[in-house]
Amino acid sequence: MDDRLPSNRSQDLSRRVLSVIGRQQWMDRPSYRLEHLLSFGYNGLGRARNGITNALNGVWLGHPVHPALASLTSGALATTVLLDAMSLLPVQPVTETRDASRFASRALGVGILASVCSALTGATDWQHTHQEQRRVGLVHGVVNVAAIALYMRSWWDRRRGHRGRGIALTALGYGLTAGGSYLGGVLVFDSGIGTDRSGPRLHSTEWTPVLYENSLNGKPIRVEVDGVGLVVCQSEAGEVFAFGEFCPHMAAPMADGWLDRGRLVCPWHGSWFATETGQVLRGPSTAPLPCYQARLVNGMVEIRNGEQRGERQGGAK
Repeated sequence: MDDRLPSNRSQDLSRRVLSVIGRQQWMDRPSYRLEHLLSFGYNGLGRARNGITNALNGVWLGHPVHPALASLTSGALATTVLLDAMSLLPVQPVTETRDASRFASRALGVGILASVCSALTGATDWQHTHQEQRRVGLVHGVVNVAAIALYMRSWWDRRRGHRGRGIALTALGYGLTAGGSYLGGVLVFDSGIGTDRSGPRLHSTEWTPVLYENSLNGKPIRVEVDGVGLVVCQSEAGEVFAFGEFCPHMAAPMADGWLDRGRLVCPWHGSWFATETGQVLRGPSTAPLPCYQARLVNGMVEIRNGEQRGERQGGAK
């Protein structure tokens, strides 16, 4: 006899489903082909590439824009389903039925537009995932694209007077959207996709010596202060900078990155961070890289966190 609670059984089932999806290595070839297609399309934008991908990633917002659009999508589609249900009630006047049907079509149009925008931003974020995350993300995307196709057909049927079929297609699409949303939640809450993964922050406001200047070789070097990992680098002009050791996007070790014309570059996905402030100059990262004060004193690099004192962060000699 199974004595587990229903919630535990459903959790076990969802874990098994996710495990099965994560093991499907045959998805890797088509997913990487899709990634290359996306990269080719973005690179074809020329100088506009960084501005457009930054907008799609959510650099301007400070966090991924995809979840916000997904919430708008869910809200508009839930409104559509609710209005459809109201329009089917037999006890209301004909005029109210027509009003509910008309507003349902409008809400569906908003949901379709939000879905397309959500899919575009989601694909831009997805192309920088790997292995199990990439496979779950691919299924998430395919499910939602199928739902969008159903919504579009539903909208077309409604326009042509086939309201009953349109309502049925919307309900079916909403079921797919609910399943796809669950997979999206797994990517965020279990895998940390879209969250700030830059790690612990340095809180000490006292200057702490970390290494000699002659140890710097033009590349980021990892150091540790109060148990917090940091990276230190020096510009060609001799200015020193200190940052958190992990990229906020996917926790790439910034000690493997490099300096390029006043930018610290992530070694995994190519995010650019301003050396003066740690602000994102190019995604896919949307959160800034933690940046600390650094200075040179008698050939020794010293670091502290100056935020509590209201001082500007960056490289201070």
